[in-house]
Amino acid sequence: MPTLIPAPSVIEAAGNKPKRVEEFAGRVNSGHAEVSVARMQSPEGPGQRPEFQEITVVLRGMLRVEHEGGVLEVRAGQAVVQRPGEWVRYGTPEPGGAEYVAVCLPAFTPSTVHRDPD
Repeated sequence: MPTLIPAPSVIEAAGNKPKRVEEFAGRVNSGHAEVSVARMQSPEGPGQRPEFQEITVVLRGMLRVEHEGGVLEVRAGQAVVQRPGEWVRYGTPEPGGAEYVAVCLPAFTPSTVHRDPD
Protein backbone atom coordinates (compact mmCIF):
# COMPACT_ATOMS: atom_id res chain seq x y z
CA MET A 1 0.00 0.00 0.00
CA PRO A 2 1.35 3.47 -0.80
CA THR A 3 2.44 5.60 2.15
CA LEU A 4 1.24 9.18 2.45
CA ILE A 5 3.80 11.70 3.66
CA PRO A 6 1.44 14.33 5.07
CA ALA A 7 4.05 17.05 5.52
CA PRO A 8 7.80 17.56 5.34
CA SER A 9 10.08 17.81 8.34
CA VAL A 10 11.76 21.19 8.61
CA ILE A 11 15.46 20.61 9.20
CA GLU A 12 17.74 23.22 10.71
CA ALA A 13 20.53 23.94 8.26
CA ALA A 14 24.13 24.42 9.31
CA GLY A 15 25.68 27.86 8.84
CA ASN A 16 24.92 31.41 9.81
CA LYS A 17 22.54 32.36 6.97
CA PRO A 18 18.84 31.43 7.06
CA LYS A 19 18.10 28.34 4.99
CA ARG A 20 14.83 26.44 4.98
CA VAL A 21 15.07 22.71 4.28
CA GLU A 22 11.80 20.79 4.08
CA GLU A 23 12.56 17.08 3.84
CA PHE A 24 9.75 15.03 2.34
CA ALA A 25 11.67 11.76 2.19
CA GLY A 26 14.98 10.93 3.80
CA ARG A 27 16.58 9.92 7.05
CA VAL A 28 14.61 12.38 9.21
CA ASN A 29 11.08 12.38 7.78
CA SER A 30 10.58 8.90 6.33
CA GLY A 31 13.55 6.80 7.43
CA HIS A 32 14.96 6.45 3.91
CA ALA A 33 18.74 6.01 3.86
CA GLU A 34 19.06 5.47 0.10
CA VAL A 35 17.52 8.80 -1.03
CA SER A 36 16.41 12.16 0.29
CA VAL A 37 14.02 14.63 -1.35
CA ALA A 38 13.79 18.14 0.05
CA ARG A 39 12.43 21.54 -0.95
CA MET A 40 15.00 24.26 -0.32
CA GLN A 41 14.87 28.03 0.04
CA SER A 42 18.22 29.56 0.81
CA PRO A 43 20.68 32.41 0.36
CA GLU A 44 24.26 31.77 -0.68
CA GLY A 45 25.83 29.15 1.52
CA PRO A 46 29.27 27.73 2.09
CA GLY A 47 30.97 25.53 -0.47
CA GLN A 48 30.73 21.79 -0.02
CA ARG A 49 32.19 18.55 -1.35
CA PRO A 50 29.48 15.94 -0.68
CA GLU A 51 29.97 12.20 -0.78
CA PHE A 52 26.51 11.84 -2.34
CA GLN A 53 25.09 12.73 -5.76
CA GLU A 54 22.70 15.69 -5.71
CA ILE A 55 20.14 16.36 -8.43
CA THR A 56 18.67 19.85 -8.08
CA VAL A 57 15.54 21.05 -9.89
CA VAL A 58 14.86 24.80 -9.76
CA LEU A 59 11.18 25.62 -9.28
CA ARG A 60 11.40 29.42 -8.97
CA GLY A 61 14.15 32.00 -9.49
CA MET A 62 17.76 31.27 -10.33
CA LEU A 63 20.27 29.08 -8.52
CA ARG A 64 23.91 30.00 -9.08
CA VAL A 65 26.15 26.93 -8.86
CA GLU A 66 29.85 27.67 -8.46
CA HIS A 67 32.16 24.74 -9.18
CA GLU A 68 35.87 24.21 -9.68
CA GLY A 69 35.52 24.80 -13.44
CA GLY A 70 33.35 27.92 -13.35
CA VAL A 71 29.74 28.95 -12.69
CA LEU A 72 26.35 27.68 -13.86
CA GLU A 73 23.12 29.70 -13.69
CA VAL A 74 20.25 27.25 -13.29
CA ARG A 75 16.84 28.82 -13.85
CA ALA A 76 13.28 27.72 -13.11
CA GLY A 77 12.48 24.61 -15.14
CA GLN A 78 16.12 23.53 -15.33
CA ALA A 79 18.17 21.07 -13.27
CA VAL A 80 21.80 20.44 -12.37
CA VAL A 81 23.56 17.25 -11.26
CA GLN A 82 26.48 17.35 -8.83
CA ARG A 83 28.40 14.09 -8.61
CA PRO A 84 29.96 12.68 -5.43
CA GLY A 85 33.25 14.39 -4.54
CA GLU A 86 32.68 17.50 -6.70
CA TRP A 87 33.06 20.87 -4.95
CA VAL A 88 30.06 23.19 -5.35
CA ARG A 89 28.64 26.32 -3.76
CA TYR A 90 24.99 27.18 -4.26
CA GLY A 91 23.77 30.78 -4.22
CA THR A 92 20.57 32.68 -4.92
CA PRO A 93 21.74 36.18 -5.89
CA GLU A 94 18.57 37.51 -7.55
CA PRO A 95 15.88 39.40 -5.62
CA GLY A 96 13.37 36.97 -4.14
CA GLY A 97 15.93 34.17 -4.00
CA ALA A 98 15.08 30.76 -5.41
CA GLU A 99 13.10 27.68 -4.53
CA TYR A 100 14.37 24.28 -5.57
CA VAL A 101 14.08 20.57 -4.92
CA ALA A 102 17.19 18.59 -4.05
CA VAL A 103 17.34 14.81 -4.49
CA CYS A 104 20.37 13.22 -2.80
CA LEU A 105 21.59 9.66 -3.47
CA PRO A 106 22.23 8.22 -0.92
CA ALA A 107 20.27 10.37 1.52
CA PHE A 108 21.81 13.58 2.85
CA THR A 109 23.58 13.45 6.20
CA PRO A 110 25.50 16.28 7.90
CA SER A 111 28.55 14.00 8.13
CA THR A 112 28.72 13.36 4.37
CA VAL A 113 28.16 16.90 3.01
CA HIS A 114 31.64 18.21 3.99
CA ARG A 115 30.83 21.93 4.06
CA ASP A 116 33.59 24.53 3.94
CA PRO A 117 33.99 26.51 7.17
CA ASP A 118 31.75 29.61 7.29
